[in-house]
Amino acid sequence: MAIDQVHDLQKVYRKLLESMSRPGKISSLQEDLVDGDYKLSCYDATLLSALTLLDGEVTFHIISENDQDLAVKISEYTLARCCPVHEADYVIVLRDASESEMIRAMENCKNGSLIDPQSSATWIIESAPLSNNGSITCTGPGIKDLSQLDVSFSSSFWQARHERTKEYPLGVDVIFTDEYSQIVCIPRTTSVTNAGVK
Repeated sequence: MAIDQVHDLQKVYRKLLESMSRPGKISSLQEDLVDGDYKLSCYDATLLSALTLLDGEVTFHIISENDQDLAVKISEYTLARCCPVHEADYVIVLRDASESEMIRAMENCKNGSLIDPQSSATWIIESAPLSNNGSITCTGPGIKDLSQLDVSFSSSFWQARHERTKEYPLGVDVIFTDEYSQIVCIPRTTSVTNAGVK
């Protein structure tokens, strides 16, 4: 994947903004990719999202069984600093992460404050292939009636996310990515219901 740092990432940024304003809508970053030799341990959409959102003024944390090389590369490409999860502005979850580790991180990540709600973590999470045929129902601003979604996480994850978003404007924003260079966003304003989520 070869990336034009200005042109390509501006297009990705616009798609991320649109996806945040249309929760549950699956968008493709495939047209923003060109064959190259990055060979990193993450999906292309994960890397594009990280390169677009991170810079030298923010911090990030990676949840993975083997994240050392990726953390170094993201720091090199963006100048962002890798740090513990409770300090991170961005939490990047790779496909090999355990759900229990994700839930612990969700419980401990930055959640903002009433004075400074934007000082919360944005999550970039690798998922099984994204689909709008699923058991998860999304409602809220930017969604007409409701949106169905299928991602690869249990009700325990969604319950942990619910606990962090129930006191709006506090909460975390989530970007899911998949191996087909698709993304879908679930901002803190979106209510998610499925079996086990109260």
